[in-house]
Amino acid sequence: EFIVIEYADSLNSQKLVIKEYGLAIDSFHIIRGKIGRNQTLGSILNRYGVSQDTIHKLAMESTGIFDLRKIRMGNPYKVFCTQDTNHRVMHFVYEHTPVDYIMFSIKDSIRVSRQEKEVNLETREVSGIINSSLWNAMIENKIDPMLAFELSEIYAWSIDFFGLQEGDGFKVNYEEQYVDTNYIGLGKINGAVFYHAGEKFYAVPFVQDSIESFYDQEGNSLRKAFLKAPLRFSRISSRYSHSRLHPILKIRRPHLGIDYAAPIGTPVVAIGDGKVIKKGHTKGNGNWIKIQHNSVYATAYLHLSHYGKGIQTGGYVKQGDVIGYVGSTGLSTGPHLDFRFYKNGYPVDPLK
Repeated sequence: EFIVIEYADSLNSQKLVIKEYGLAIDSFHIIRGKIGRNQTLGSILNRYGVSQDTIHKLAMESTGIFDLRKIRMGNPYKVFCTQDTNHRVMHFVYEHTPVDYIMFSIKDSIRVSRQEKEVNLETREVSGIINSSLWNAMIENKIDPMLAFELSEIYAWSIDFFGLQEGDGFKVNYEEQYVDTNYIGLGKINGAVFYHAGEKFYAVPFVQDSIESFYDQEGNSLRKAFLKAPLRFSRISSRYSHSRLHPILKIRRPHLGIDYAAPIGTPVVAIGDGKVIKKGHTKGNGNWIKIQHNSVYATAYLHLSHYGKGIQTGGYVKQGDVIGYVGSTGLSTGPHLDFRFYKNGYPVDPLK
């Protein structure tokens, strides 16, 4: 509940006023519910006696504020009605997230607004010892397991989280987010230390130009830099897209990488240290290589003409090593490199 208690002064006394979403709840008859299967704003409001004309005006007023198609089944709503026997609808509040809510008002005029509940932060310091996995250690210590994901990203370049050992441990100072007394998720990490293989790995946040990065106790960045591109390219011929017209198949399909146009034989280098987990040929990719850089990030290099010297599946490469050469193998209309970047197994835009 998003509730605020206020005191209203009258001539002779103070009156306790309890507000929810800014509305004095003792002034309304309130109906609580959850969005059902195939329900829409219109079907719900119509059920409570709101006219189709008013519903249409609310829908028009919602343009640019909230997409009504994004109302989700199972999310809570509240209907604020008059206290007389007619129970005429004055306000409809839809909770889109634990923080965001949309208020549809028809009391005096048609109004739609998107607002946020107040989020309270509480600082917490936790620690734990790993017996099986970091995830299980979080659960055993009654810690939000999402903190395991946060730590795996912070230490992605320092610790192999697939190689944690029994007895490894952690200590983290971080913020938890609450709306009223309800926990809604993690806040920022204020600092951490991870104990792994007999070493201590510190992580201290520092914000510069609105970008937060983590550093060790000596001021060294925990995130190793990737090269900005795996080759010297003349131009980007195709960007990352979820719907691109394929130049050969002539159908729209996702293009989950970046095409760098370059002459055949242009050297392609690894953008970071890592292990070659795939090297081979497929009908679509042609000659290609995939490198796992750590437990979070991987990269792939497609349509190669041939491979770099000594490149083998299971082998290791260093940042800047030549791993192959630009070609036009597989489904390709001309010489280029299709470069792909993966985070936690899923493709992401390399330029972002």
